[in-house]
Amino acid sequence: MCKRARHTRAGGTQKFDAMRMSLLRKLVTGTMGSEIAEAALVLPIFFMIMLGIYWFGRAFNVYATINHAAREGALTATMSSCASCGNTSTLPGTVATAVTTALQAAGLDPNQVQTYPPSSAVSCGGGAPSCNTAGNNNNITICSNVQLQPAGTLHSGFGSPACGVTVSFQYPYNFSLPLPLPPYGASGFNLQLKADVQMKGQY
Repeated sequence: MCKRARHTRAGGTQKFDAMRMSLLRKLVTGTMGSEIAEAALVLPIFFMIMLGIYWFGRAFNVYATINHAAREGALTATMSSCASCGNTSTLPGTVATAVTTALQAAGLDPNQVQTYPPSSAVSCGGGAPSCNTAGNNNNITICSNVQLQPAGTLHSGFGSPACGVTVSFQYPYNFSLPLPLPPYGASGFNLQLKADVQMKGQY
């Protein structure tokens, strides 16, 4: 009876030692700690990438929206005020109203629109074109009788350059990031999105 008890205790001790060695081996060779460290490194980068995709996607959406609004304004500017008026230009206030309406329909604030005059506008008759400003704080530039293509790009015998109007402005877009950016020293920066649309007259 004593021999069997001693044998049982010895067997239990051996099993306990084996289990303890197996546990120590798992702790030594386990990868749980490295997985946590890798996740701590990868997750912030992943969230930054996802945030960047969102902000750049939103910026592209705003850029497309302001260009659509500028096209609406240019289309309004190229139309005569009535069918029997002939080649009568539309008032700048009417053009600005079309731009403002398009911006408001897309959820953008027209009060944030800033002036962006076209840098290379040339009149069809030579010299500077006729430009006016309208809208909130006179921040939308409308130029009429603008040469839409350089004269040198036309082949001889193919007529004169097309004339039309341009509608231009810019809209601020703020990138907000959870971490400060070294070049800017803040957690975001402003990007000026520019809209400059040309359209041939529809008279």
